[in-house]
Amino acid sequence: MFTTLLLPTVVTTAFSPAYTTTPRLKPLNAVGIFYSTTTGNTETIAGYIQEATGLDEIYDIGSVEASTFTGFDGMICGAPTWHTGADEQRSGTSWDDVLYGWMQEADLSGKTIAIFGVGDQGSYAENFCDAAGELYDVLTERGAKVIGFTSTDGYDHDDSKAIRDGMFCGLMCDEDNQYDLSAERASTWISKLKADGMPF
Repeated sequence: MFTTLLLPTVVTTAFSPAYTTTPRLKPLNAVGIFYSTTTGNTETIAGYIQEATGLDEIYDIGSVEASTFTGFDGMICGAPTWHTGADEQRSGTSWDDVLYGWMQEADLSGKTIAIFGVGDQGSYAENFCDAAGELYDVLTERGAKVIGFTSTDGYDHDDSKAIRDGMFCGLMCDEDNQYDLSAERASTWISKLKADGMPF
């Protein structure tokens, strides 16, 4: 009587085809925070957002190239409003040059963007955070998907070009009249962005 011995099967990958993948940014760095400021208030809000996200860096939009901006999967973009009531170039910062400069050639299809604005409800109640609405218009025209809409409740303004379908098109902050609410608003907003699909 003969006994059949079953030898272990050896699997080799010596001749397996080599698969390559497109390099991707690390998840934590898949999102960039971009801002521009005049008095420093927008940078302050960008700092609150950076703290809430844990991201390593924030970028002044006037100091980056198009390839840096478009290299991220998601962008958080913020601007103040200075040219109230203007049809365009409402921020009075580097955003004005970017939006109507290299941004006009940028392809933002597939990008997820969140917008924050900084304004003064006391002195400019009829134009609160108007520049945020301009960011929304230009960025969506380039193909971006904007998330992070917020309620207008809790604010004391008359009108804003940042309102879309009854909601703000992002986070709005007032460092002149409601500075004590900004950090909490930023933290709450980041939680919403995570739920809405920002690729943190």
